[in-house]
Amino acid sequence: MISLNQGNLKKFITDEEIQKTAFDVRKAHETLHSRRGKGAEFTGWLDLPSRIPDKFLSDLQKLTKEVKKNSDCVISVGIGGSYLGIRAAVEFLKPVKGLPIYYAGHNLNSDSLFSLMESLKKKRVTLLVISKSGTTTEPAVVFRILKKFMEKKYSAVQLKKRIICVTDEKKGALLKIAQKQGYRTFVISDDVGGRFSVLTPVGLVPLAFVGVDIKKLVQGARAAQKEFAAEDFEKNTAYQYAAARYLLYKQGKVIEVLSSFYDNFFYVAEWWKQLFGESEGKAGKGIFPASVTLTTDLHSMGQLLQDGMRNIFETFLVIENQKSKVMIPKGKEDLDGFNCVAGKDLDFVNKQAYLATAMAHLEGGVPNMTITISKADEENLGRLFYFFEKAVAISGYLLGVNPFDQPGVEAYKKKMFHLLGK
Repeated sequence: MISLNQGNLKKFITDEEIQKTAFDVRKAHETLHSRRGKGAEFTGWLDLPSRIPDKFLSDLQKLTKEVKKNSDCVISVGIGGSYLGIRAAVEFLKPVKGLPIYYAGHNLNSDSLFSLMESLKKKRVTLLVISKSGTTTEPAVVFRILKKFMEKKYSAVQLKKRIICVTDEKKGALLKIAQKQGYRTFVISDDVGGRFSVLTPVGLVPLAFVGVDIKKLVQGARAAQKEFAAEDFEKNTAYQYAAARYLLYKQGKVIEVLSSFYDNFFYVAEWWKQLFGESEGKAGKGIFPASVTLTTDLHSMGQLLQDGMRNIFETFLVIENQKSKVMIPKGKEDLDGFNCVAGKDLDFVNKQAYLATAMAHLEGGVPNMTITISKADEENLGRLFYFFEKAVAISGYLLGVNPFDQPGVEAYKKKMFHLLGK
């Protein structure tokens, strides 16, 4: 389950402001669900969880058995929405029964790619390439290199099973390559943008290979689809989160810091930054999404968070129940003075650190709220993915922008293509 605590916003947002914004949220809800707003052609994610066929999930699990039998690892080639959601789920869930996964095509670092290929020379590799167009520079160029790497290892017949493409159904360079070479393909839907695609084959195919229970992941997202479909502002925590962000933004709080006391949230935060940054940051508007991992970053960023410019607000991510208990032993002489927590679980100390940080930052002028999930499993992650997707759609419409396009991303691409002579 997901809960939202906004108690530490009371000094900054009045009940009257919330009620006024609730009216705007209802309008945004109607715009989104009627599919008449800006970017409506990319709202396929809205009911995606309920449209995923159970047969597709079962077939994917069967394919996974085949891939695992013939492979020692998977290389996933992709960038942005074709990378971050996958890595977020893998790092958060830490599956142990699937194949190891390596990532490529999310940067252009020669040394990193060379080291990866060197380390996998004697490994049986399945290469998964994820790109709608097949012409995005980073994954396209890296795929060229890895395709050559694979061709040295395997025959053309073997490559048909070892290279899998997730791409457009009808067009694009990657589709042409796959069709010409006979590679297996999965379809990226036209109505789902990259940053919303983690519950499409973009995310589900690699996650199945690495041992994530994709049925439970989808089950969680389906539950969230129902829960956050409510137009009633009082019952929809995704809308409450979006409204609070909007009201704080209007007060000049232009930076949101997503703070977690659990390091397995690190790549979830990276995924969240793309989702919100790319959805809101346009037309001179948008909240800058930043993230920290606590308590580690309290010893590096804590000073700025506590006493820096007051143009920030904070959203804490908390896991209610940890999978493992690590008990703190009692010291014979208590030289460090921590016998006060002897016999306690380490997570007890972690949660006190969270409470202390939330109180201290509030006193320092940083409004904050807390999103809590019950535990770190597939169902809760599926819920959380959908929660943030729904919230950012409403948030974008509140700001008056199209939450589903990314015109600014094309600017650097055009410059780079010119410099490359493309």
